[in-house]
Amino acid sequence: MRNKRNPPRQPLAQARPKVVSKKIALPAKKTKSARGPAAIAKSPRSSKQRAPAKQPSRGLASRRAPASKRAPEIFARLRARYPDAHCALDFETPFQLLVATILSAQCTDKRVNMVTPALFGRYATPEALAAAKLEELEELIKSTGFFRNKSRSLVGMATAIAERHGGVVPSEMQMLVDLPGVGRKTANVILGNAFDRNEGIVVDTHVTRVSQRLALTTNTDPVKIEQDLMPLFPRDQWTLLAHLFIEHGRQICIARAPKCEECPLSDLCPSSRV
Repeated sequence: MRNKRNPPRQPLAQARPKVVSKKIALPAKKTKSARGPAAIAKSPRSSKQRAPAKQPSRGLASRRAPASKRAPEIFARLRARYPDAHCALDFETPFQLLVATILSAQCTDKRVNMVTPALFGRYATPEALAAAKLEELEELIKSTGFFRNKSRSLVGMATAIAERHGGVVPSEMQMLVDLPGVGRKTANVILGNAFDRNEGIVVDTHVTRVSQRLALTTNTDPVKIEQDLMPLFPRDQWTLLAHLFIEHGRQICIARAPKCEECPLSDLCPSSRV
């Protein structure tokens, strides 16, 4: 019989519930990880810190530099490349240069130089040219092309100089451009080469092509190109600059097949093929 006063003891396992202790996970100790390329690549923080440094700008030697930064180096290199650059037209007086420049329109300077000796021998002064017969004048300059228009321009120019300026070629821009057959480009040639006055920059086909390829201008109109070039170069360089660009355009920066591999400006030129 069961003893009511002293009930049988329960097994120890039932009397005292087993307490299971919970292990608290401690943070792992920081260990120095390998800093090899693989470890750096896995860590976004490290990869950000180890980003390659940007290459320094090449300054004046960069074709991406602004035109104002490249212009001084362009001039210096062209001057070194073409130390003998000068006006290719043969002349002894401002009047001879003015006649030769009018004849050079749509014609090579070499051809003009072949024509002018006989022309100057026949008409040595503005007064003599003003009195010339168009038929005789046309025959003398026929090989330069557009000889009829050029003959009328020459006679009109000479007449204006004889009547308005006492037979003396004026040395002022406005007076020159008021002469028949004389535009701003011709006036710049006369002022810069006959009078040593830098009033502007001569812009012909060579100057246009070279300045556009060098990204010194985006214009196509000669007057606007001149306005773009003038602030980029000191005034005392304007006349020589045109000669340098013309020489470069003839020898290297040719219209159809520029010789970029020989160009001293290839690293400064956005249009370079090398």
